[in-house]
Amino acid sequence: MARDLDSIDARIMAELESDGRLSIVELAQRVNLTNTPCSERVKRLEREGYIKGYCALINKDQLGLAHRTIVQVSLAASAAENVLGKFNDAVQRIEEVELCLMIAGSFDYLLVMRTRDMAHFRQVLDERINRLPGILQTNSFAVMETAKDVFANP
Repeated sequence: MARDLDSIDARIMAELESDGRLSIVELAQRVNLTNTPCSERVKRLEREGYIKGYCALINKDQLGLAHRTIVQVSLAASAAENVLGKFNDAVQRIEEVELCLMIAGSFDYLLVMRTRDMAHFRQVLDERINRLPGILQTNSFAVMETAKDVFANP
């Protein structure tokens, strides 16, 4: 059950979203609390599901995965309901897929993919994406520039 968050809760979440490695001491200073109340608030926000976890943001460009492509996926209209579950399970196993969203609109899914280059993308598209359960059609769009990415390293 969602509850009202106060401005200190919001500031705690903003600070942790910006730098999840902040110590409680540093976080408490930034939000003008003492350590114990700050720690208790963080634990409550975690327990209540406002803070889902912490992770390292990996620079994919540095790993040689600088090519980003958006793929629209349309499933066959005759696809049975269980195809959605099979599609969802299968797409989880494609490491080049960073994000998979079911969409309400003129297509069914939107994939964000990371590959080394266009040749690598075409290989993954041909050998993995186009063989996903229920695939009717895909449309691909190479990303030229990222104007905003809230998950990018600061």
